[in-house]
Parts: sequence; C-alpha cells; structure tokens
Amino acid sequence: MSFAASARRAVLPAAVLAALAVPAAPAQAASFSVTATVETAPVSHSGDAADDPAIWVHPTDPAKSVVVGTDKKGALEVYDMTGARIQRISGDYGNNVDLRGNIVVTADDEAAGGNGAMHIYRIDPATRQLKRLKDVPTEVTAHGICLYTSPASGKLYAFPNSTSGRVEQWELAVSGDSVTATSVRLWDAGSAVEGCYADDTTGKLYLGEEDVGVWIYGAEPTAGTTRTKLDSTGSAGHITADTEGITAAGNRIYVSSQGSNDFTVYDRATHAYLGRFAVSNGTAADDCEDTDGIDASAADLGPAFPQGVFICQDGSNGAPGTSGNQNFKFVPLQRITANFA
Repeated sequence: MSFAASARRAVLPAAVLAALAVPAAPAQAASFSVTATVETAPVSHSGDAADDPAIWVHPTDPAKSVVVGTDKKGALEVYDMTGARIQRISGDYGNNVDLRGNIVVTADDEAAGGNGAMHIYRIDPATRQLKRLKDVPTEVTAHGICLYTSPASGKLYAFPNSTSGRVEQWELAVSGDSVTATSVRLWDAGSAVEGCYADDTTGKLYLGEEDVGVWIYGAEPTAGTTRTKLDSTGSAGHITADTEGITAAGNRIYVSSQGSNDFTVYDRATHAYLGRFAVSNGTAADDCEDTDGIDASAADLGPAFPQGVFICQDGSNGAPGTSGNQNFKFVPLQRITANFA
C-alpha cells in the first residue's frame, strides 16, 4: 500500500498529512554553491550521452580509486581521480551504473540502443580494468539500477527499474567469473522511475519517481511494497522535476533536482530536509547543469579527496554560452558538508 493511500485511510488533518508527506525544513535550511576541483574527459558521444557515475574505492591505495561513468549512446568509461579516462568499453548502452565491492552492474538502456539487460562486470584491483562477466535479461527493461548488500544475509541484490514504473529485485551470486541471477521481487512504483539508492546500513531503498518525488521502500526481498515519501516535486516539496540521481555519504542523502540545476540534502537517519546546493563555475571546472546521475563517498580517496567526493553528471559541459560533450564533475565532499551543522 502506498503512503498516500494509508494516510487517506487514517483521515488525518491536512496539516498533519503535509508534515508526514514531506520532511519539514530546519529553521534555517542551507542554500549555497560549491565548485568542483576535477572534471573528467568528456564522453565520446555527443548530445545527451553521459548519465550516471559510480565510485570504486581501491582496497589498499585510495589514490588509485576510480569512477565508472556511463555513456548511454554506447560505452562504459572508467576514470582515475584526476578525471583521466583509463578504460572505455564499447557496446554498453548503460543508462545507470552502480557497484558493490569489485562488482559493477549497468542497466543497458533499450531506448538508447541497448538490449534492456543488466550487464555485470568485475573490476580488477591490480589493473583497475573492468571485465564483462554476464548479461542478465530483466522483466522490467532496465533503465535505472542500484545495488544492495543485505546487512542481514550478506547477499548481493540489484534493482533494475523502468520508465514504465516497474521495479525488479534480483539476487546476484558471483563466484570467480560465474554469475547466478535470480529474480526475487517485482512491483509497480507508479510512473517513470530511474534514480535509486539502496542503503546497506539501514536496509532502505530510495526510489525516484521522476515527476513525483522520492519514495522509501524496504530493500530486503521480503519487504513488500509498503512505502513512505522522502520528498516531493513541485510546490508540495523541495525537488524540481525530474527527480534523477540519489546517493548517500556520511550522515546525509543527496538527490539531483534536475529542473532547478541543484541538489537537495536530507538527514540520513531522520530524513529531515536540510537544504540544497548547486555546483557552480570555478577555476578548475565549470558547473553541473541538468544533472542526471550523482554519486558520493565519504571514504579517503587519496590526497585530492581525503574526506570523500561528490560527483555530478553535467548535462551541458562547457563555459557559459558554450556546450561540449557531457562529462562528470568531482567536488571535495567537505566543501558541501562544511555548510551543515
């Protein structure tokens, strides 16, 4: 049952319903801008091509961490922490990408020329190169994707989702180069969905319904379809459609508010709305506009990002008044977190 349906059955006063539907802002919600210190090489295809990044933390040398980014017109790209491309894999039309440990999964977007399957890779820590292991056809025609490692069972799951609103949960068992994939849950979230984030600590799944807002589900396969709302689009909330990328780092959740060219921030424990920020033009990189995917990590990622990084896809790469092939911008995470108490 949806949150809205359960609230209507309770027949609560409108003011109470409003407070339940959207987290109240603190007395002085933050609103600020930051600049990026690194931008990646542009993706090879022009137009609306780059979409979603995922951060891989090297197990022994943080400076050798990498960012995997999608070029949904036909490639998967791997960048080092200076933004240089170190690998390009042709034939992957991934719209979204996520990873856990050394396993990387893309949602091969059929609308962009792909086959609508999940593509599963392993990253080699010694070479930082990705090897494709298996393609897994899905019921939902994959568009968005996020991964989840259950704190209860230790099992790895993937959540491919579709512009139709359908969401599927797959259990992935990877042994060496062998992959076993089993569908364990399938449901309809409503209208078009894409961005999602599954929290390995709390067992929550955050799912972005593009024109509606962000819903919170249980991430375990037995969780059913009960949901509550993190935030809404339009005048009822703080997000300007489309609701796109969703991620978390430290004690905060971040959402790409694509229509307003900025990012909303929430408390990871209480889900309270904390404020918003934009990534503006700076001396090292230009701004992030019309952002699709985002990712963030509070891990040490080497001398350039010792307290973590926030990464945004830039839908209009270039100085004001110009435009080039899209890319990804890296912001030291402390530039964002310093603005919150």
